[in-house]
Amino acid sequence: MTVQPAPLVAEAEALLPDLVALRRAIHREPELGLHNPKTRDKIKAALAGLPLELAEGPSTTGIVATLRCGGGGNGRTVLLRGDMDALPLIEETGLDYASETHGAMHACGHDTHVAMLVGAAKLLCARRDQLSGTIQFMFQPGEEGHHGARYMLDDGIISPLPDAAFALHVMPNAPHGLFAGRGGPLMASSDVIKIAVRGAGGHASMPHDAVDPIPVACAIVSAIQMMVTRRVSVFDPAVVTIAKIVAGTTNNIIPEVAHMEGTIRTLSAHQRAAVARELRQLVPAIAAAHGCTGEIEIIEGFPVTVCDDRAVRFGANVVRDTFGAASWRLMDAPVMGAEDFSYVLEKVPGAMFFLGASHEGDDWRACCGLHSNHMVLDDSVMARGAAWHAAVAERFLNEGLGV
Repeated sequence: MTVQPAPLVAEAEALLPDLVALRRAIHREPELGLHNPKTRDKIKAALAGLPLELAEGPSTTGIVATLRCGGGGNGRTVLLRGDMDALPLIEETGLDYASETHGAMHACGHDTHVAMLVGAAKLLCARRDQLSGTIQFMFQPGEEGHHGARYMLDDGIISPLPDAAFALHVMPNAPHGLFAGRGGPLMASSDVIKIAVRGAGGHASMPHDAVDPIPVACAIVSAIQMMVTRRVSVFDPAVVTIAKIVAGTTNNIIPEVAHMEGTIRTLSAHQRAAVARELRQLVPAIAAAHGCTGEIEIIEGFPVTVCDDRAVRFGANVVRDTFGAASWRLMDAPVMGAEDFSYVLEKVPGAMFFLGASHEGDDWRACCGLHSNHMVLDDSVMARGAAWHAAVAERFLNEGLGV
């Protein structure tokens, strides 16, 4: 059995007004972190009446909605994921459906991810009798640094584990309707660094009677950059950024301690471990050379998002067959941002793809990117996203990933 893309696309277009209404309702009431009860309730209301089994766990307000097709649970199982949490930003878009929650905004497109996944669920439920296998719709909170996917896996509500998993992420500063992806590392791991350099405080006019931690902190920043350029292979890259330095209380006191924070980004588990090992050696050694002590804490974030080559070819073929060859682009390089769908891809083969969501006809290069409090999206692209999700699931249940 082969996918019939034209009806899927037409049906998704017919659903678009409902998807726009859902997306905008979620956008007005953004929620942060692992617990998004208002968003969860909107999802449940949108799925009401569909032949889905809903599962929730104790750690999050995430939902796994399971569709058992045709012959029940026999055959293949595929997971489709949409994240649902917002970012701690004050929205400045001027939209008539802008955030009504001060200090929270859907600036990463997760509201569209939810709406597209709901659309896919409706499309696939309508095809239930023609399909054999199981589809899991994973509505996940806590993607923005809160490890929501890991908690949902640990809670055991994604059971059994699927045979493959797919996710779609909108990009506001990419050509409208263009899908993109790549095999191997798609997005980086992301770990947080916290450094404390401790010296001895004193009067700013008598630094020789103190041990000033500030120039030592600066020396550590320079040493980190040298470490990256001289100890890290350009063929297995890393980005280490110190983004925050805090020290002192006024202009005439040498402080006792300087605090720094930053991130480590890598594209392999090997390099991730190697950079952490180098930093743990470098920080106390540089500090000791200047009479200070240096303490470093590395807080593990998301692992590398690694896409299965077969899943990428599979998803690309669905794009070409559904929307035409011009709608697909193979990415030249990974993105150094991080994504917690990586936890799912550590356990099952699959892939994440990007979907351009700039307004049709606009210069996409001039559009605000993700995590901007001015970010806007073209709602109409959600019909494509819903149709692609549904086509991916339908084809996977029929054919699997292939070789």
